[in-house]
Amino acid sequence: MTILKTASAALIATVVATGAFAQDGANIFVIGGKADDPFWSIVKKGAEDAGQIVEAQGGSVTWLGPQNYDNLGPDAADLIRTAIAQDADAIVGPNWVPEAMDEAFQAVTEAGIPLILYNAGGIEAADRLGAMNYVGSDDYLAGKAAGEYFADHGVTNVTCVNTLPGAANLQAQCKGLIDGATGKGGTAQELPLPMSSFGNPTAVAQAVKGHLLESPEVAGLYTIGNVDANSASIAIMQAGAGDRVKLGGFNLDQTILDNIKAGTQLFAIDQQGYLQGFLSVAILNNYVNYGLTVPTRQILTGPGIIDAANVDATLAGVAAGVR
Repeated sequence: MTILKTASAALIATVVATGAFAQDGANIFVIGGKADDPFWSIVKKGAEDAGQIVEAQGGSVTWLGPQNYDNLGPDAADLIRTAIAQDADAIVGPNWVPEAMDEAFQAVTEAGIPLILYNAGGIEAADRLGAMNYVGSDDYLAGKAAGEYFADHGVTNVTCVNTLPGAANLQAQCKGLIDGATGKGGTAQELPLPMSSFGNPTAVAQAVKGHLLESPEVAGLYTIGNVDANSASIAIMQAGAGDRVKLGGFNLDQTILDNIKAGTQLFAIDQQGYLQGFLSVAILNNYVNYGLTVPTRQILTGPGIIDAANVDATLAGVAAGVR
C-alpha cells in the first residue's frame, strides 16, 4: 500500500509541474458504506488518496453513503440517483441488492455516464449493467476459501453469521462457505440476523451466544464483517465455548489481527478494501480525462487469507490505515 501512495504523490507532482491535465477534470461520485463503518473508512481512504490526482487535474471525488443499513438497497439506489442529478462525470458503486439497485445503475449507463462496480456484484453484474469494470473480491470464492480453510484445520461444523441477509454479496459469501465446508465432508449453515443488528455489538454477541448454547455441535463461526467478528469473539467467551469454537471472518482490523496473533481467532479473509476505492477512482479518472481503459474488466482484490503465518506482515498496513 505504501508503494501505491508514494506513486500517487509522484504522479501528482508530475501533473502539477507539467500542467498535463484536462481543463475541467472529472467529477467522480463514489457510493459506499456508512462513514463510521471501519471497513468502509478504509475504502474511502483509498478513494480519497486517488482523489488527490483527480483534484490536481481539476476534478473532484464525492463520497455518498447511507445513514444506516436498515433499508440498504433502496437507500443506495437513491444515492446513485443523487449522483446522476448532480452531473457526475463517472460513478463508482457496489451492487449490494440487485433487485433494488439495478434500475438506478441502468439509469447511469443509459445516461452515458461511465460506471465501475466495486466491492459487490462481480463481473456478472458489471456485464448485466454495462459497467466498465468490476473491482473487488469474489464473495462466493471468499466464502468457499473460508469453508475449506475451516475443514482443512479440523473444523467440520461451521455457522455463517449474516447480519445483512438482504445483501446479495453476503448471501453469496455464506453460500460459498457452506459449499466449501460440505465439499470437504463438513457441515455448515447460515444464521441470518436482522439487518439492524449489523454494527450493533451487543445484539450480535447476544444472538451468537444464544446460537452456540442451542447448538453445541457448532465448532466454527464465520462473520461477514470485522465488527461482527469482534462481537462473535465476545460471544464465544460468554458461552464458555472457547475450547471448542474457532473463529474466522471477512475483513480485518487491529483487534482482529491481535486476536489472530494471540490465537483467539483462526483467520480472516482479506478483500483489500483500500485497493477497491483507489483503483476504481483512478481507472475512471483516466478514462474520463484521457480515454484510457483497463482490458482486464474483472480486477480482483481478494480473497486472501490472513492467519498466524502472515499476520505480522499485515499489521504494518493497519497502522497506515489501508488494511
